[in-house]
Amino acid sequence: MPGFAHPTAPGADPRPAALRTLLALAVVFVMLATTGWTAVHRPEGGTPLRATALAAWGKARIDGRPVPDADAPVRTVARFFASLDGAQQARLADGYPLVVGNLDGAPAAIRYRANLRGLQQARRVEEARSHDVALTPADREAATRRSHRFASLIEPGRRILAFDPTGGGRVAEVFGDLDRAERISVIVPGVDTDLITFERTQRRLTSPVGMAESLYEAQRAAAPEQRTAVIAWAGYTAPAGVGMDAATGRMAFDGAVRLKSLAAALPGDASVALFCHSYGSVVCGVAARELPDRVTDVVVAGSPGMRASSVEGLHTSARVWATRDEGDWIADVPHLEVGGVGHGADPVSPEFGARLLSSARARSHTGYFAPGTDSVDNFAKIGTGAFSSVVCATGDDVCRRGISGAEQD
Repeated sequence: MPGFAHPTAPGADPRPAALRTLLALAVVFVMLATTGWTAVHRPEGGTPLRATALAAWGKARIDGRPVPDADAPVRTVARFFASLDGAQQARLADGYPLVVGNLDGAPAAIRYRANLRGLQQARRVEEARSHDVALTPADREAATRRSHRFASLIEPGRRILAFDPTGGGRVAEVFGDLDRAERISVIVPGVDTDLITFERTQRRLTSPVGMAESLYEAQRAAAPEQRTAVIAWAGYTAPAGVGMDAATGRMAFDGAVRLKSLAAALPGDASVALFCHSYGSVVCGVAARELPDRVTDVVVAGSPGMRASSVEGLHTSARVWATRDEGDWIADVPHLEVGGVGHGADPVSPEFGARLLSSARARSHTGYFAPGTDSVDNFAKIGTGAFSSVVCATGDDVCRRGISGAEQD
């Protein structure tokens, strides 16, 4: 959707372009000096469960029929599972949980079943590793933490849509009834997201689970009769810390492939809104041009950039919304791209053309999903289609213009 003119956003960067360019180059130099290019490529750790499962899946048959490739297109996977009866689907889920649980296109209920089995299997492995005296104390402690996380994820009532224990791990969880939802929201988180940080007891709202729970509760309060679902999606390998991985787009491009697959595989015909935080907004920006039409809204909060110079450059039919708290340190990150480092224009700048949302009371970079903030209230309204009550950053109706029935105060 084309951008539109609106007043200068609060907190917009007034510094001349030349100064910003020099600052960007200085940041690049500091990153190279302190982290080194080797920080871009991190070795994979953890157990080889997924690799073993993929090898077995490559030879699998169900009543004499070959199964689709683990990386087969969503439509191919969907057609294959639609041709199976319930018992056949369950046999595949139980026999190859770490593959079936991650197959975009497989029914959600079968993926939940598979991921329960996969988590139970991975927990047994990590429990054994936690007592293995051949491992270092640090490795045993890491295994203990992973075992505890897996135990939490298999608690009754949880719906785990994806689970891969490889390396730092990938995981996604559904809140609400995904199959019956009229509207679906997807949380796309930023740096330092993995299996361990997927949920937190302390600083709960900085984790994907905390963000999703808060948004789901806000949506139920805003539209109690509407069937909604929220997905906490840590389905890509995110950068660890604010180093070269976070400053480049390599991980975002890999994440975008996975995000597009997720969006294409969601059941039913519900509209979809993406809520992309920090580096997650880079992932959403890269994915934007190839997202299915059912993705009607892309919302970025605390964004370092979307790898585009404007909304038009995203080449998406979705509405693009942006917000940033006045105290968010991300405002001081140069919104430029120099030699592959940096993520481009500032999404809250007037020139970018996004619809600017209020984030009052969000309190810095990690507070956008806190209850009582304008940001999470706005996210809930977008996620439920209540555009007429969205609060714009400029205090008027400019961010709602062009949306049918949403321009009245």
